[in-house]
Amino acid sequence: MHMSDALVSPPVFAVTGAVSLALLGVAVWKVKHGKNDRLETGGSSEHIVPLMGVMGAFVFAAQMINFSIPGTGSSGHMVGGILLSAILGPWAALITLASVLVIQCLAFADGGFMALGANILNMAVFSCLVAYPLIFRPMMKPEASPGRILAASMLASVVGLELGALAVTVETEASGITALPMGQFLLFMLPIHLFIGIGEGLATAAVIYVVQRYKPELLFGIRRRKPAGKRKFGKALAAIALAALLIGGSFSWVASSNPDGLEWSIGKVTGQTELEAATDGLHRTAASVQEKTAVIPDYNTSFAGIVGCGAILLVVFGASRLFRAKVKQG
Repeated sequence: MHMSDALVSPPVFAVTGAVSLALLGVAVWKVKHGKNDRLETGGSSEHIVPLMGVMGAFVFAAQMINFSIPGTGSSGHMVGGILLSAILGPWAALITLASVLVIQCLAFADGGFMALGANILNMAVFSCLVAYPLIFRPMMKPEASPGRILAASMLASVVGLELGALAVTVETEASGITALPMGQFLLFMLPIHLFIGIGEGLATAAVIYVVQRYKPELLFGIRRRKPAGKRKFGKALAAIALAALLIGGSFSWVASSNPDGLEWSIGKVTGQTELEAATDGLHRTAASVQEKTAVIPDYNTSFAGIVGCGAILLVVFGASRLFRAKVKQG
């Protein structure tokens, strides 16, 4: 669902960018100063950032696996907002997923630079701050059954993706720089993202079930009788990081080559899956910035998954060192 700059006008770029930045600012404050459930579960305020790093790498790798939608010629991939929120909490999940989207945009030219604010809003905000707190968390209970986990994951994933798909069509219509008729565009966007949401819900439920069974203390809000030691927590981080590297370095090679839901919908309306960006100065500047930062455009190496996972781990673990230093100084 990564929007390209061809769909976004300067005013929409400004509005979506401002909203996303404001919400990310709130998220940073919440994570640093807000009540942290992990403190009550025997965790540490220092634990959340490393966990954000390995979960960000895991979601980055998972997003590279495009699965085919039978009978459509389209494909979809996991967004990861519900999974991240279930483990990190909604605000930390928002920061993590936004970090993934920023790295995808700048390092891999996946999604437009002008469209970055819109992509964070559509893919991260709606899943982490709307679908998770309003649907997933109320449906989940301590020691939830597999059926309840599946129902909560699928319903929240579908709602998050459908809201994002609706937002894409509204933002495209508000931009007014394409010939995409909103009604027709919406008729393709909503059904295809319904199927993608079902796929994401299945994958999310599977991961949450495994975590609940073997490492329930990693789930957000779960209270433990005994705090886990640093060694056990470190082993859990290492296991997630290893899984991310394995997925990014191997399973992504067998991903579907079919266009994703957004590209497929554009193709159904216009006959082509990609549109030319406008030629005004801001669009040219955005394209120039992305050309300079994209070290692996379009993931055109078989090691792109490993590189991306490594980049996210380095960025977030570097931030965690600064965070620990500030805690000690305080």
